[in-house]
Amino acid sequence: MARPCCVPRRVMVAARALLFWALVYSYCGVCACIAGLRLLWSIGRRPGETFRWVMRENPPACLNDPSLGTHCYVRIKDSGLRFHYVAAGERGKPLMLLLHGFPEFWYSWRHQLREFKSEYRVVALDLRGYGETDAPSHKDNYKLDFLITDIKDILESLGYNKCVLIGHDWGGMIAWLVAICYPEMVTKLIVVNFPHPSVFTEYILRHPSQLIKSGYYFFFQMPWFPEFMFTVNDFKVLKSLFTSQTTGIGRKGCRLTAEDIEAYLYVFSQPGALTGPINHYRNIFSCLPLQHHEVIMPTLLLWGERDAFMEVEMAEITRIYVKNHFRLTILSEASHWLQQDQPDIVNKLIWTFLKEDTTRKRE
Repeated sequence: MARPCCVPRRVMVAARALLFWALVYSYCGVCACIAGLRLLWSIGRRPGETFRWVMRENPPACLNDPSLGTHCYVRIKDSGLRFHYVAAGERGKPLMLLLHGFPEFWYSWRHQLREFKSEYRVVALDLRGYGETDAPSHKDNYKLDFLITDIKDILESLGYNKCVLIGHDWGGMIAWLVAICYPEMVTKLIVVNFPHPSVFTEYILRHPSQLIKSGYYFFFQMPWFPEFMFTVNDFKVLKSLFTSQTTGIGRKGCRLTAEDIEAYLYVFSQPGALTGPINHYRNIFSCLPLQHHEVIMPTLLLWGERDAFMEVEMAEITRIYVKNHFRLTILSEASHWLQQDQPDIVNKLIWTFLKEDTTRKRE
């Protein structure tokens, strides 16, 4: 009796990879078609408004508010890139490093810059490609390895060898990865509305609802079209992300003021300002899943339950990857933009976590 043929492992791996990329590009095409239909609908209704794009020449006063800190720059020797950041608190105090999400920049941490400067040197960074930080032109310069190394290099350039690391959204993804790759540099990890990366990649493949919510990850794989769609109707998409009923900050939250919105419009209306941020996403499917998973420092995960982009079930699953004290707090009335939406509650939760004894391994 003949033995059944065994499919070589490499063939199975290749087949899985083929199916994975077929899914990525198929969904990319679906998202592009939906965006194209929305564009045609906008042109049909208001052709004049559709292509109106105002570039803001002068920053609103809030971006130069001295109570938020001092605008600073640091050039990294190895990469040659110049990074912009805003720093509050005295030099020499323990470092608290803040990593923003998309589409945000250092200003999304304004409430935390004011709050924690009494005991920390608080640094709110513009990530590679954002705001006043240098933006390499090629998408390959935004691979996760480079983004992780950026944080390590910035930490060392600021004269520190460790920090309290806080990240939101995409900045949360980077914070998780820095904690995994350079655990000696992170004394405590705080992540806002982003699960452990392994949870995210496994969950999205098993839950179509999350796949739909993460459609922009796939849409952003296209060249130039995502950037263009953001400019339609004078950045209507950008405004609605923060203000609409489905994705924005709720009625019970700390709503963005007109000046806050103008700050975002000022930064992202500059020529080419969207390409760097979107390039962050154009490499993600070639960088995940992770080879190493475990997080070994005390970790706080904060989550707005009304997050329109991330399902809350991922927050609880994250617990299995943290091999130290882990605290999860879910705020029922809060949105994806948690540190801006509920700043007083978020700041209080962070203070509690920073001051508590985390010698206990798990909660």
